[in-house]
Amino acid sequence: MTPADSIERAVEAVLFAAEAPLTAHDIRLHVGTAADVEGALAALVARYAGRGVELVERGGRWHFQTAADLAHLLRRDREEMRKLSRAGIETLAIIAYHEPVSRAEIEAIRGVQVAKGTLDVLLEAGWIRPAGRREVPGRPLIYATTAGFLSHFGLASRRDLPGLDDLRTAGLLDPVDLAFENAVEKSDEDE
Repeated sequence: MTPADSIERAVEAVLFAAEAPLTAHDIRLHVGTAADVEGALAALVARYAGRGVELVERGGRWHFQTAADLAHLLRRDREEMRKLSRAGIETLAIIAYHEPVSRAEIEAIRGVQVAKGTLDVLLEAGWIRPAGRREVPGRPLIYATTAGFLSHFGLASRRDLPGLDDLRTAGLLDPVDLAFENAVEKSDEDE
């Protein structure tokens, strides 16, 4: 193996493992400042030309990408990860701990109105489902969690949801939550 081959292999490995596109300068920091990085990049571009993966430069940064003519093969399997809003997290937690629960009950527990979009996001994610209607005037829709919720969060059943002591130990309760809990306990003692 020639020195040029080993530099080419090193550049290929650095680009393959990189989390983001790299400049030639960034690559030199990994393979050595005396290395002919530009020559190795040119050789790799030629080697990967016409393959399913190609080496490309965009804005002075290099990275591997799927060949443009094959990108359609990967589009349908791509999932967008969206971060759940605080309202979404609270709503999901209320449904998980109190299911089946109606929108009015969620609002009573949260103390604020639940936006329709919040429930839509949870339904779209497959974490909650309509579970029928409450047998009260107006027959409100009630919600429950799904098997997809359990699977996503690594739970065998709802019994595996953490309790207050678990949440407190993990440091996941806000100081406001702790103050409220203490106030409720104190009022219970006063009665």
